Amino acid sequence: MASEQAAKPVAPEELVDGVKKMNVQEKQPKANKKANKGGNESATPLEFEPKPAYFQSRIDLFEKVKAEHDAALAAKERKPIKVTMPDGAVREGTSWETSPMDIARDISKSLSERIVISKVNGELWDLERPFEGDATLEFFDFESPEGRRVFWHSSAHVLGEAAERHFGCHLCIGPPTDEGFYYEMGMGDSGDRVVRQEDFPSLDKLITMAVKEKQPFERLVLTKEQLLEMFKYNKYKLYIINSKIPDGTSTTVYRCGPMIDLCMGPHVPNTGRIKHLAILKNSASYFLGNQANDSLQRLYGISFPDKKQMVEYKQFLAEAAKRDHRRIGKEQELFMFHDLSPGSCFWLPHGTRIYNTLQEYIKSEYRKRGFQEVITPNMYNSKLWETSGHWANYKDDMFTLSVDKETFALKPMNCPGHCLMFGSRDRSYKELPLRFADFGVIHRNEASGALSGLTRVRRFVQDDAHIFCRTEQIEDEMVKCFDFLQSVYGKFGFTFKMELSTRPEKFLGEIQTWDEAEKRLASALDRVVPGQWELNPGDGAFYGPKIDITISDAMRRQHQCATIQLDFQLPQRFNLEYKTPQGAAEADKHTERPVMIHRAIVGSLERFIAILIENFAGKWPFWLSPRQVLVVPVTGSVYGYAEKVRQKLWDAGFFADADLSDNTLNKKIRNGELAQYNFVFVVGHEEQETESVNVRNRDTDPTVAKGKTETIKLDTVIQQLQKLKETKELSNQLPTL
Repeated sequence: MASEQAAKPVAPEELVDGVKKMNVQEKQPKANKKANKGGNESATPLEFEPKPAYFQSRIDLFEKVKAEHDAALAAKERKPIKVTMPDGAVREGTSWETSPMDIARDISKSLSERIVISKVNGELWDLERPFEGDATLEFFDFESPEGRRVFWHSSAHVLGEAAERHFGCHLCIGPPTDEGFYYEMGMGDSGDRVVRQEDFPSLDKLITMAVKEKQPFERLVLTKEQLLEMFKYNKYKLYIINSKIPDGTSTTVYRCGPMIDLCMGPHVPNTGRIKHLAILKNSASYFLGNQANDSLQRLYGISFPDKKQMVEYKQFLAEAAKRDHRRIGKEQELFMFHDLSPGSCFWLPHGTRIYNTLQEYIKSEYRKRGFQEVITPNMYNSKLWETSGHWANYKDDMFTLSVDKETFALKPMNCPGHCLMFGSRDRSYKELPLRFADFGVIHRNEASGALSGLTRVRRFVQDDAHIFCRTEQIEDEMVKCFDFLQSVYGKFGFTFKMELSTRPEKFLGEIQTWDEAEKRLASALDRVVPGQWELNPGDGAFYGPKIDITISDAMRRQHQCATIQLDFQLPQRFNLEYKTPQGAAEADKHTERPVMIHRAIVGSLERFIAILIENFAGKWPFWLSPRQVLVVPVTGSVYGYAEKVRQKLWDAGFFADADLSDNTLNKKIRNGELAQYNFVFVVGHEEQETESVNVRNRDTDPTVAKGKTETIKLDTVIQQLQKLKETKELSNQLPTL
């Protein structure tokens, strides 16, 4: 059953270790008929003994209800139907008999073998499930987002089957994720046993058996009463059934082999489609992500329809492990974390250089673009959050404390404070748009299990801004926001896509107001990127629709950083007003409410720096680099000149060091290269006499022979470095003057 909670990000190095040990389900050598208790095999039996009683009781109920279902299906009146394909072609079929798979086989055998799932009348549909009437039909293979999620969801069921058979566990939830799938479980009949790496070979063997058997995925509708009977042994399923399924209604279960699970589906036709599946890692979790609930065991996996994709994934993980920001951050001494302040980053000197340079760059853009920087408090009385609506919708994610017998909270966002600033005095239409920018410290009470390096923290800073404007200024301000993000992302070489996220289930305000806000955002997008944005229904903030911007890094991974949100609600809740031109002329109180635009370009600085570390693999562009130049003397007699060069570079505003250690020349140069200095300046007696340096570039120009260096006057190279820094080029080549 799909989960609403987010999985904790998996460290790439952990995934690499898992892939190194994985079974990609190639043809296996015949197993020794004698039980193998040695090697890496689990010392426990392949299947849990004695076999849990729930296996047979589930199957008995399933088969009883399925017989009734099959009889009802057989009695359905068969009628000719028309099935319309995406290209407009119409195919003939029979209701309650013809299935999407039948249509696919008629088109071609290769299509029927390649597709994962279908969509009937806009709804994802099992390939073997018959049509009920006239329908539209689409097919999806693994390369589509729809196909990949269904494939990984079905793979989770195969993993769940293996886990039940090996551990006798009680399955909880097993959803697909953006990077594969997982299944979590209470250990059931295994008691206090926990999942270990030593269990993986046994699980792999059971997975291989399930795949080889080509177990069909069978869909069946059960009433709530039948579901409660089927899963009476499993308190987690009972909780989900009682809390999610209304009395008097029904939902579906799916069966593959002996495993039957509460599930909306749909699924691949049979387990044989999942040819290559690997268990990546195991971890602990909490039921529903709440630390007050039972501790569960979780298994993560990945799967593909062919071996080549698994091999490519293994290579991707190896590269991701090399680029992992936690690994590079430690090697380059950029940041650290400590158990005494979990989820809060300690920026070390070299990391602080990157942090400050990034922040200064954004501030320089603010000055050009008419933003005014403000500073707001870190802590507010809960009354502020009650007024803003955050207390009702966000309280559990806030750090609260008692002050003078009243409840206060550390701010999880800056917008209410900016509303107080706007409302602190009378405002005129002449002041609009009013753009407040804030680098205030933000705290969010993330679950300890969700914390992960710089990408998921409790204390962070955003390049946060709020624009107060008139309704007729919205589109122009949106266009300026788009220009801002294009300029910033271009500096880092990122491409991006945009999505309009609309009204969620829980929202503030009137539907008419939301419709108007969404219309304004769509109009701005059509003006700037016509036909190049997507709709993301139901994913807006509770106070307004938003535009989410997703960037693509050097490894083609997607990251959501920037956000632009339109808000008609907060100005109303804080009773914000400005005098209109009519009010100013007549001295009467003719006022209107401003519209508020929430805007962040890089988002959390912590998370964005993590993305930059992995995008550049620790090889920083010169303007952002914490180690720009290393001066290396050839001999001790020129140490004084080396230090003079370093000081002159430092005074010119560069991060420069001199290696005056006892290491050999080659060792010093090699150390500079490993530390990712952009340039190594080698100096000897000749350079000292001519006031010059011998330049070695970290990123050798491909047109220059490897190892070749260039001797340049010190004053000249300083000018070149200044130009390289000012232009913020990604290339590490010295510019011509």
